[in-house]
Amino acid sequence: MSKSDTSQKKIQAIRGMNDLLPEQSPLWQYFEGQVRALMGRYGYDEIRTPVVEQTALFKRSIGEVTDIVEKEMYTFDDRNGDSLTLRPEGTASCVRAAMEHGLLHNQTQRLWYQGPMFRHERPQKGRYRQFHQIGVETFGLEGPDIDAEVILLSARLWQQLGLDKHVTLELNSLGSSAARAAYRDLLVAYFEQHAEALDEDSQRRLGSNPMRILDSKNPAMAEVIEGAPKLMDHLDEESREHFERLCAMLDAAGIAYVINPRLVRGLDYYGRTVFEWTTTALGSQGTVCAGGRYDGLVEQLGGKPTPAVGFAMGIERLILLLETLELVPDEARGALDVYLLPMDEAATGPALLLGERLREALPQLRAQLHCGGGSFKSRMKKADKSGARLALLLGEDELADGSVTLKFLREEREQQRLPRAELADTLTSLLDGEPLA
Repeated sequence: MSKSDTSQKKIQAIRGMNDLLPEQSPLWQYFEGQVRALMGRYGYDEIRTPVVEQTALFKRSIGEVTDIVEKEMYTFDDRNGDSLTLRPEGTASCVRAAMEHGLLHNQTQRLWYQGPMFRHERPQKGRYRQFHQIGVETFGLEGPDIDAEVILLSARLWQQLGLDKHVTLELNSLGSSAARAAYRDLLVAYFEQHAEALDEDSQRRLGSNPMRILDSKNPAMAEVIEGAPKLMDHLDEESREHFERLCAMLDAAGIAYVINPRLVRGLDYYGRTVFEWTTTALGSQGTVCAGGRYDGLVEQLGGKPTPAVGFAMGIERLILLLETLELVPDEARGALDVYLLPMDEAATGPALLLGERLREALPQLRAQLHCGGGSFKSRMKKADKSGARLALLLGEDELADGSVTLKFLREEREQQRLPRAELADTLTSLLDGEPLA
């Protein structure tokens, strides 16, 4: 291909990395606003970390033999020859930042974050190469009370969004590292006896990560997995008590859950509580939020032993769930309240100033000024296309007597003409009880 051909080639977004268009942004802002307010109510502080980290951070935290590190990370050498990676998840970055800035020294932390993550996997609906997560990470608290709190926090979010009837909480305990090591030996022995029933992925995991076999979604392996030893039957006493106390707290709070013995994590720094919120509303069962304890991660990254628990949820999947279930409220649609429509050029300046006075008097009002001229018919078409509930018309007569004509664009009501001095009060009355975006 010649240089001229290359310069004419249409440039498009990278596959699996999507633009968020103006009609979609209000729903994201609504969702993120709900989360931000909820985190404040629980006393969680926001942390923001870079999207690029040293590759070693993820190799040490996620594990070099995992699919994420081996196949999915966006890794490159910078101009200094350092290996850098676009973050594939948020926990490792949060731990690195907390350690680097002394946030874990003799203190507890309740943190949350939101932002883009990157994994090179096959794009599909609700799962992209650049995707966005909201995460919660807590440090320095080892009792089941903090496990219960992060679960209750997520449950309250579902309630606020109207999703509580559409998600199921699944729980399990991974026990201590010593209990897991003993259990892993039992698991390997069992699966070796049924090696012919294992698929290629599970054969590979048998030597490196046998607990992940339990999480396989291959229906052909369901029977052999069902017959495998249950980790819950091999818990150490402290972990069993921790889990029982957590369940008692959730019972007291009225949070329904299902104990799922197949719910596991493949990395050694996870222990005790693991949980997922799942839904069947998007077709096959899917996870919308996953969390648990990772008491060994801070030490694995070079810090002092620090208990930690958290969760992460994918924004794209939750937005898709809200849309699929038709749970998008009016305030999440970002509609205009009023369209300021000067009927001729002489009214453009006064309409501009009227808009400023209204925004001063009504800070939550969404008002857009017609710009670009055109015939009255074309101006009215743009007013209607704007989606605004009301049009405020200013013409020669309105300029002469200090009035404004109020035209209803979405309702069968007679238009009104009133003094501009009364407009703010009238708009307040008309829009009262209707949430302003």
